[in-house]
Amino acid sequence: AGTKMIRFMLIQNRAGKTRLAKWYMTFDDEEKQKLIEEVHALVSVRNQNHTNFVEFRTYKIVYRRYAGLFFCLCVDVNDNNLYYMEAIHNFVEVLNSFFTNVCELDLLFNFYKVYALVDEMFLAGEIQETSPPKVLQRLEILSSMD
Repeated sequence: AGTKMIRFMLIQNRAGKTRLAKWYMTFDDEEKQKLIEEVHALVSVRNQNHTNFVEFRTYKIVYRRYAGLFFCLCVDVNDNNLYYMEAIHNFVEVLNSFFTNVCELDLLFNFYKVYALVDEMFLAGEIQETSPPKVLQRLEILSSMD
């Protein structure tokens, strides 16, 4: 299969608390916990002058750090790093627009909106929508139904 596929997406803070976990593959709870811990151990110790991608098991993690949060995607080893770096950046831009300078508490208290946002941008492990205005438009519609 030559399709680009995200295995899972994690947003974690520096202490390793998970603020969002979206799984596009089936893992049992024990395995999920292991993956969460391993990814945090991997990205949290890397400093600024390292690349933003690192091999992980049979995959690789593409991540970006914004303030105290790590946004991580687990993808296939051969997938395009910049494609996913851009996807993370896009996602953060949308979060910033939607929450007006997103912070960790926004993710915590509005987690259902954050998951809705993830579902607008990433579908079944693939990048669905890359236009922040379109995503924000759909989110406004969802928010108006609250």
